[in-house]
Amino acid sequence: MQTAFTIRPFKADDLEEVMRINRACLPENYSPLFFMDLYERYPSTFIVAEQEGDLAGYIMCRIETGFSSFSLLGIAKKGHVVSIAVLQKFQHKGVGSALMRETMKNMRFKAQECYLEVRVSNLPAVDMYKKLGFDIVRTTHRYYADREDAYVMAKKLKTKDNTWQV
Repeated sequence: MQTAFTIRPFKADDLEEVMRINRACLPENYSPLFFMDLYERYPSTFIVAEQEGDLAGYIMCRIETGFSSFSLLGIAKKGHVVSIAVLQKFQHKGVGSALMRETMKNMRFKAQECYLEVRVSNLPAVDMYKKLGFDIVRTTHRYYADREDAYVMAKKLKTKDNTWQV
């Protein structure tokens, strides 16, 4: 029987466990100061998934101003997914999708679009992002430290008639 998970805001007490998940899941690791800076500056988009008292995954984002992924001449407020990770035993159970939906819901009043980088070889993640409405907008060659390429994927959070979509 699968136990439901809870999506909730990150708390400073979660830092050690979030860093453990980051190290277990991703080759890109960050200092405690980096995690805490994102939490302090963008608390509504730093979220964890919890199951039976254990953290299953996390997502942390920031809000930036830059060129729109969808308009050649436009400047936009953009939510940038800096890092998302789900422990292997919790993968393929909807945790990653739930984390993405919640953070996009929380950034929708501050950003017109959301974007992220994902390894071109990470086909399950690329597929998940496509199911959430993201498009591949470009490839950044040798983006990662091991020189693997990254897809930049983006999704509009605001429609033409000024309604929000998640």
